[in-house]
Amino acid sequence: MIKSGKNTQEINEIATRIRNDLKQNSDPKTRQQSQHFFKEAITVYGVKSSLVHAISKTYLNEIKQLNKEQVFSLCDHLWESVYLEETFVACNFSYSLHKEYEPADFMVFEKWISRNVTNWASCDTLCNHTVGAFIEMYPDFLSELKRFASSENRWMRRAAAVSLIVPARRGLFLTDIFEIADIMLTDHDDMVQKGYGWMLKVASQSHQQEVFDYVMSKKAIMPRTALRYAIEKMPVELRAKAMAK
Repeated sequence: MIKSGKNTQEINEIATRIRNDLKQNSDPKTRQQSQHFFKEAITVYGVKSSLVHAISKTYLNEIKQLNKEQVFSLCDHLWESVYLEETFVACNFSYSLHKEYEPADFMVFEKWISRNVTNWASCDTLCNHTVGAFIEMYPDFLSELKRFASSENRWMRRAAAVSLIVPARRGLFLTDIFEIADIMLTDHDDMVQKGYGWMLKVASQSHQQEVFDYVMSKKAIMPRTALRYAIEKMPVELRAKAMAK
């Protein structure tokens, strides 16, 4: 993305320093425990998430000196890494620019999801914040999330749902949430089922009756994993009705 040799060198140097900081803060026990949360193999330094956030925060003042294109280039470097913690730093950096998002930025976010996301943690960290904030700014792009929902890529499908977690928490986009859930309703992938079930669960906190009615109308074909997620925050009596066969 950055054509200037000087700028490219600067970006590379920042990425190298971030990697060194992560290596220096790695912990064998954390590294060993991290794999327990994933079905797919992951590569980690073994840095606790709170510490990853603290490390990324120390660089925020520095990246303020860069323009958005340069920051996204730095994110590209980090996303190309095989290390989970580097993707978290990239997500923090991209979200730090959320007030500057423009419609064209969606192509950058889609590229990261389609090419670089390989696990639920990277997917959710990027989509909950960066993509979610973008969608609130530019709701016309909800149609793109519906396109994601039909993708062959499991992480694109999960992204369609988890990008709406924060907007759903604010009571937004209920009709679109139901449309996205409809597209993925009988998806066989448990990561996708949990993703759209989570989306419905969060939506139910502002629209309990509407989500309950939706679940009841679909429960004959909705996978039980998605159903359980969707009703988790509902009163006991509603959960019992939804789970009854």
